[in-house]
Amino acid sequence: MLSYIAYLPGIWAYYVAQNQSVTKAFIWVYIPTLLLLPDYYRAITPGLPDPSFNQSASVALFAVFVMKGSPGYKFSLTDLLVGFYAFSVSFSEFLASGYADAQNLMFFELTSVMFPYIFAKSLIEPFNLRYDFAKSVVLCLAFVFVMNLFENKFGYNLWQAYLGMFFPGQGLGWITTFRFGLARAAGPYGHCLLDGVIMAVGYRLQRWLQWSDAWPAKMKQLAWAPWFSPAQIFTLMILGGVLTTLGKGQWLAGIVAAGITIIGRSKQRVAAMTAVIAVMVFIGLPLLLAFLSYASVGRKNAKDDNQETAAYRYELVTEYMDVASERLWWGWGLMKWPEVPGFESIDNHFLLTYLNHGVIALTLLLAIMLGMMVRLIIHGMSRPMTEPKGSSLAFSLAAIFLMYFIAVATVAMMNQSCTLFFIIVGLSDAYLRLSTWDGDQGGGKTRVEPDNRKFKFRKVL
Repeated sequence: MLSYIAYLPGIWAYYVAQNQSVTKAFIWVYIPTLLLLPDYYRAITPGLPDPSFNQSASVALFAVFVMKGSPGYKFSLTDLLVGFYAFSVSFSEFLASGYADAQNLMFFELTSVMFPYIFAKSLIEPFNLRYDFAKSVVLCLAFVFVMNLFENKFGYNLWQAYLGMFFPGQGLGWITTFRFGLARAAGPYGHCLLDGVIMAVGYRLQRWLQWSDAWPAKMKQLAWAPWFSPAQIFTLMILGGVLTTLGKGQWLAGIVAAGITIIGRSKQRVAAMTAVIAVMVFIGLPLLLAFLSYASVGRKNAKDDNQETAAYRYELVTEYMDVASERLWWGWGLMKWPEVPGFESIDNHFLLTYLNHGVIALTLLLAIMLGMMVRLIIHGMSRPMTEPKGSSLAFSLAAIFLMYFIAVATVAMMNQSCTLFFIIVGLSDAYLRLSTWDGDQGGGKTRVEPDNRKFKFRKVL
């Protein structure tokens, strides 16, 4: 019964959505629930799927969203891609395990993939709430950063210590790892690498807010730091959050992805893109070849822990490709593939998806991730230069997709990192469909629609 506290965010989301607005419930109830409460604690409910905190909020919010006529929603082709992806994952698990064992994964795909995607595409851009959404994410992650500092120092996860009392026997598989003599902060996300991916998303959103002049010049709550503006403080906090995870793969992904935002901030975008591509070809390609040579020596011949980790990930792909191809289309089912001795952890989300759910799910995921990134870059290149400089949302969102693509090649995209990915997909889909403004407002002001009336005479009664 203690685990039933996971239903409380659902009750609160329902109340706010019914009595105030669905948009407010999404941005100020659902997003904080997603980013501040662990996804590995669940309300054990006999005869029903076992929801986590954010899943209970997702169900309640979706119920009100439908009752109020699905405000802001409009069908797009991306809906089919996301819907088929969620279906393929669910169906593959049904084939492998039957409904009784597959129901929780099916429930996850519905409440943590489809519903958040629909919320994001319906409730952010159509209601001009892109600043509010990004600020909600940044404020939540700034709080997580403060908790991460405690975890770095003492190796003590506060979420597991205090929330774990309500969920006996749950979440025990998430353990603290160490690097450079410090605990690697995991926050409420289970693993430090998942924390790193989510913080990297928050960093890109915060930089976009900063470039857009979306934060006020002064905030009473931040008066204790008079030498820095609120935007600078939040940027430093979210960057600190990235660093507290001590995840080198996520750091590399964020640095490479920043190349896209350089294009968006340049007055000569074609020249900037040419330069970025040239760097990737003439510097990135040799570095990639050098890394493959570095990683292909085998774990037995590795000279240090870093090379051993790289060799493990290299060998992982070569060892498991044949296993995955045995059940090419629908996969083996969630974590049911035959384990190759010495390779217990699959530290590559693309390989893990291939093993678990087959080539159909993997192809759909890559189509969503890479397709959306390319569409955003093309859209951004076709638009005039924004003011303030760098406030084009297209390039920041494209950078997030590139960051995800690189980062999840070294870690599974699961729990909140998966849900946040599909929220970004929903936001991007609506942005590409609706955006008629980009960086011309600043200061978090309400978007002003252009006056397209043919005759603009003033009427006086």
